[in-house]
Amino acid sequence: MSRESMASEAKPAPKPPPPKLNPVRVPIAEEPVAERTTDFREVLHAYSREDAVLEAKRCIQCRRPWCVEACPITQDCREYIRLIADQDFDGAARVTLRENPLATCLCKVCYHYCEDSCVVKKKGVPIAIRHLKRAALDYGNSDLAYVPSKPKNQRVAVIGGGPAGMMAAWELGVRGYSVTVFEQEERLGGLMQTIPAYRMTDADVETDRVRFRDLDVTFVKGTKVGHDFPVDRLLKEDGYQAVFVSIGTPMHRTLNVPGESLEGVLPALDFLKRVNRGEPVSVGREIVVIGGGDVAMDSVRTALRTSNGGRVTLVYRRGREEMPADREEIHGAESEGIRFVFLKAPVRVAGGPHVEGLVVQSMELGPPDSGGRRSPVPVPGSEETIPCDTVIVAVGQKADLEGFGPELDLKLTSQGWPEGKGKGFETGVPGIFAAGGRSVVYAMGTATEAADAIDAYLSAKRGEKTVPRPDPLGGPGAFALPPGYTEPIRV
Repeated sequence: MSRESMASEAKPAPKPPPPKLNPVRVPIAEEPVAERTTDFREVLHAYSREDAVLEAKRCIQCRRPWCVEACPITQDCREYIRLIADQDFDGAARVTLRENPLATCLCKVCYHYCEDSCVVKKKGVPIAIRHLKRAALDYGNSDLAYVPSKPKNQRVAVIGGGPAGMMAAWELGVRGYSVTVFEQEERLGGLMQTIPAYRMTDADVETDRVRFRDLDVTFVKGTKVGHDFPVDRLLKEDGYQAVFVSIGTPMHRTLNVPGESLEGVLPALDFLKRVNRGEPVSVGREIVVIGGGDVAMDSVRTALRTSNGGRVTLVYRRGREEMPADREEIHGAESEGIRFVFLKAPVRVAGGPHVEGLVVQSMELGPPDSGGRRSPVPVPGSEETIPCDTVIVAVGQKADLEGFGPELDLKLTSQGWPEGKGKGFETGVPGIFAAGGRSVVYAMGTATEAADAIDAYLSAKRGEKTVPRPDPLGGPGAFALPPGYTEPIRV
């Protein structure tokens, strides 16, 4: 054989060309507006198997997994998308559930930060990552049960059965801890209970909870720690070695304007919960919702569906670009005919004894506030009245800190939830940790960090070193970041 032939045979095979970027997303079908606004049927349709495969094949499988780095719970979406493209839906479902115990909920309501970081977005529409998660669960075997590790013989109390509480319970349960979750409501989910059924239902929460069935996790509902008994009793008398506080922000903020106590003024959280529970809620024909966040978006769309053809107006003191609500929800509200009134702030609620109108004042955007958002400044002499018979107040939430004393040295975030100031969110009391988040998946992410800290705290008590979370589905491996991962992307 000649040297030339030997050299030719020694050359490595040429690398295949990178996949061609397809900027056009496979459409996600929606229920027609005229039909969907008459009831609470689901708005977004699921992909078919065939459409899911086509959409997954648009993913160029970046060497650096930007989508995973943007996910607060480090969901390996790049991998489940690859498996869907290969038509391995069982494998995709397993990968999804491996890192995400609330996947059924998140495939419908997650803010999909992953899509914001998708490289395809630079040339067109990002991969429909959240919708592909749903396809993995819909068409793959998702009826799985989480498998606990060898019992640690240590007990942990979790206060709050919302996303953070359920995530912490899962993280600790698969590690072999005995966990009790105390929830003040009769249903799990925390503020997910306020999400309308056209987006997500209680059945979705229950589907996720059922996968906990083999873990040593007990849910105690209708018990409000701090009110029914003091927090420190859990450590001092009840035999728990650690406590995680994830009480969120279940209380509504008020307007603090005259007339707010009139009949027909409704707090948004209470309104949404009552509708979700099927309780009778009376709204009028001219409804005004005050606020610009996701609760406000849920409120305007829910009010439309409960008003039997009434007119719904959203009033927000800043402009459209400053609205903190998810863009998808804003689009949904606009397409359903919600009227948006920007740069108006409430001055008083007119009427008596029932609401007759909302008096508002024009605003101008001034310098940025401490959070970087431009502050609204009142325009003198610009008052006007918006006629209405119902006002729904959605101007923010706050924590209920009854029974959570100063010894915990809690930090209240700008959006109201309490968290510990120490490493891993430990509070001023050793063994008590506290965290939350501004969205379902962010709350889950902080819970993971707190659970890691609780595991380290309890491992030290046992005289053992910590190890990564084991495969929660009973496989031989343990949690590991996917290849190419560099650092988390947080917005």
